[in-house]
Amino acid sequence: MSIAAPVAPVALSFALPPPHLPLHCFTVAEYHRMIQSGVFTEDNKVELLEGWIVQKMARNPPHDTSLRRTQKQIERRLPIGWDIRTQSGITTLDSEPEPDLAVVRGDERTCETRHPGPSDIGTLIEVADSTPNLDRGDKARLYARAGIVIYWIINLVDRQVEVHTDPTGPDAAPQYRQRQDYTAADAVPFILSGQQVALIPVQDLLP
Repeated sequence: MSIAAPVAPVALSFALPPPHLPLHCFTVAEYHRMIQSGVFTEDNKVELLEGWIVQKMARNPPHDTSLRRTQKQIERRLPIGWDIRTQSGITTLDSEPEPDLAVVRGDERTCETRHPGPSDIGTLIEVADSTPNLDRGDKARLYARAGIVIYWIINLVDRQVEVHTDPTGPDAAPQYRQRQDYTAADAVPFILSGQQVALIPVQDLLP
């Protein structure tokens, strides 16, 4: 296990049109109306990130293997009163991302009429097979702004789990103040509501 230095803010990396063209950032409500009216369907692999409608990255077999292994490891350790959601939406003030895994309060019926928000979420997990910088930068900034307390990146490139904690919330440069890395020889603490639920071997989360 290694402890990384405090994370520096990362600039917005989404590709933007030339500055002379008019731009429009969508609100979460506008995004919902587009879904309800059929502009976007389940066949459109997009998500709303900081007002931008962004194409989701294609997944490869190692990504899906790690995702399924992690889901199984967490499911068998979930305490009563918690559920796990796979590649389903969460809602923040300006975004509706679809993280690979979200551990949320309640059960499968809790979010029948809405996506979970930051106060519902115990841990968010992204699996990064080729784009750890996206998950460390744009996604980390988004999640830190929302105040999501624990954010894991399962980094398949470096074969480690990066645990981000202590979010700044909605300040001028949202970030996680702390990052701790766990290698394949380590076990990563699975924590909910400030309590350690289990230690999960990192090698059990990797393909």
